[in-house]
Amino acid sequence: MSDHALPSPHDWVRRHSPPGGIERIEAWFGGHGYDPHRHDTYAIGQTLAGVQSFHYSGALRHSLPGATMVLHPDELHDGMAGSAAGFRYRMAYIDPASIQQALGGETLPYIRGGLSDDLRLRCASQVFVQALEHPLQALEEQDALYDLAVALRVVAGKPRGRKRPDYQAAERARGFILEHAEQDITLEALEQVSGRERWSLSRDFRALYGTSPYRYVTLRRLDRVRAMLLDGFSLVDAALAAGFHDQSHMTRYFTRAYGVPPARWLQRLRA
Repeated sequence: MSDHALPSPHDWVRRHSPPGGIERIEAWFGGHGYDPHRHDTYAIGQTLAGVQSFHYSGALRHSLPGATMVLHPDELHDGMAGSAAGFRYRMAYIDPASIQQALGGETLPYIRGGLSDDLRLRCASQVFVQALEHPLQALEEQDALYDLAVALRVVAGKPRGRKRPDYQAAERARGFILEHAEQDITLEALEQVSGRERWSLSRDFRALYGTSPYRYVTLRRLDRVRAMLLDGFSLVDAALAAGFHDQSHMTRYFTRAYGVPPARWLQRLRA
């Protein structure tokens, strides 16, 4: 690994995550940014300066200013500077459930390679990658989500040869998860509440929301961990309150989801 790939003490992340709204960040990294990890959201953004490199879908990709990054939910990726100059970028994390409000139960659109030069996607994502100093009004956000969903569908093209998922059954399961994320949830319980055979439900859940029911539970628990850490709770208290066995259990899943341990995540936000 070259010197410029090492973590920089001057790396920083600015984050805006209003209650019930879309999480957006702006960040700068001088070298290594994130270890391999997976979100259960779309990560949609733009490189503002420098070369933003990342491994994705079996290849090393390079994002330059002018392109749009569209990382699919649950796709493994990392992040690093592609040159000694470092890179700066903005990213929005879009819940697939919000996209489904416009798609109405279609398989999630997939943008191959995680990068697109299509102007329709760039325009549709512009609202979400504007400066964090400009908060999104509720109606503005909803309009932009619809435009983004349509652009994703058009640019990705419709998948062929797959039966339409049972959206209502999957939504019932997702609602149950949101209400009981801190508890021990089983496929049997999801089968009962959704009215759908468990393996069909699991397959449809992945198609509609981009991840498995278990991963969805885990990420909701991590959402609570992040909120508690920002409120000043200790790692161990946040882990136990969110439903993890202990701090090390939570830290392992946190790093897999965000590419950095929780203490490092907090440090960057406070830089």
